[in-house]
Amino acid sequence: MIYGYCRCSTSETRQDVNRQKRELKELGAVDSSIFMEYESGTKINRPELNKLLAIVKEGDTIVTTEVSRITRSTKQLCDIIDLIKSNHLRLIIKNSVTIDCRNSDNIDPMTNAFLQIAGVFAELERGMICDRVKSGIRNARAKGVKLGRPELTVNDIPQKVKDLFKKYRAGELSKTDFAKLCDISRPTLDKYIAILTDR
Repeated sequence: MIYGYCRCSTSETRQDVNRQKRELKELGAVDSSIFMEYESGTKINRPELNKLLAIVKEGDTIVTTEVSRITRSTKQLCDIIDLIKSNHLRLIIKNSVTIDCRNSDNIDPMTNAFLQIAGVFAELERGMICDRVKSGIRNARAKGVKLGRPELTVNDIPQKVKDLFKKYRAGELSKTDFAKLCDISRPTLDKYIAILTDR
C-alpha cells in the first residue's frame, strides 16, 4: 500500500495543499490513502501523521513531497527513519531521496547522512522564518502599527443580535437560544453582549 502525507502550517483558507496532493498521486497514493493536516512541522504530536505511522505495515510505502512536509525536527526525522528500518517500509521524498527497507533494515551511510542534513536544514529554515516574523513584528510596533484583530464596535454586531438583545435582557431568551437564533458561537455572543451592555 502507498500512503501519502501532506502538511501546511496554517489553515485551509490561507494555504492550499492541492499541489502536494497532486504530486502524491503522481507517486502512487490515492485520495483515500493521503493523510493531510494543517499543523506546524515542528510539532511532534500531529494527529494525522500519528495515524499514518500507526497504520503502515511491513512492505508499505510512505510518500511525501519534501522533508519539511513530514517534519521540521531533526530528532523526529531520525525517529521516522528508525521506524522505516524496523518496520521494513519504503519512504519516498519526491525529487530527493528514497529509503527502501522493505527487504533489509540497512540504509547506506550517504543516504542516511543526506536525510539528516536535510532535516537540519528544514529545522534551520523554520527557525529563520520565526526570527523574520518576530523581527517584522518588533519593527511594526516600533513604527506604531497596531497588531492583532481590530477592536469590535457596535457597528460590527449583526443586526439580528441587536434586535434580539432586548428579549435576552428582559429574560425572555436564554443565552443558548440567543446564540442558536443568531447562528453564532457562545464566545462570540458573549463579546457582542459585553459591547451592547456597555452602551
